[in-house]
Amino acid sequence: MAEFTHFNEEGRAKMVDVSDKPETTRTALAHSSITVNKEIYEKITHNEMKKGDVLAVAQVAAIMAAKKTSEIIPMCHPIALTGINISFSWEKGQPDQYTLNIKAAVKTKGNTGVEMEALTAASACALTVYDMCKAVDKGMIIGATYLVEKTGGKNGDFKRTEQI
Repeated sequence: MAEFTHFNEEGRAKMVDVSDKPETTRTALAHSSITVNKEIYEKITHNEMKKGDVLAVAQVAAIMAAKKTSEIIPMCHPIALTGINISFSWEKGQPDQYTLNIKAAVKTKGNTGVEMEALTAASACALTVYDMCKAVDKGMIIGATYLVEKTGGKNGDFKRTEQI
């Protein structure tokens, strides 16, 4: 069982020292989603929202969020990201409900992983879609946000096997 590393000898929070970890290529892929009604789906896909191109703005927000993760998650290290990619896909669900699936892929070459940056990007992306569309309907539902996979680092690779 893994031990918690974010506590000092006194049981108080600390930022983990990663200076002795080897520099490796590290990647992370996170998923989030937001379910919207048919009106919002059509306004987004036809670029008819008054605030602008929802997916373009959400994509930029996700990239910005990944880059600023260490500023909002207290124990995250500021790291130089070498790549961030946000992708979208639509899924039709129950009548008049559409789910926007969000994938955030983040990469670095360093001595700590990028899971938090990918998760933060996916979350900020879904929140931005909500913000840009809330004037039409506040009933949107942001779905589960989770790590899909990660590579590199001392603990090795991770790939989610169960469906969420």
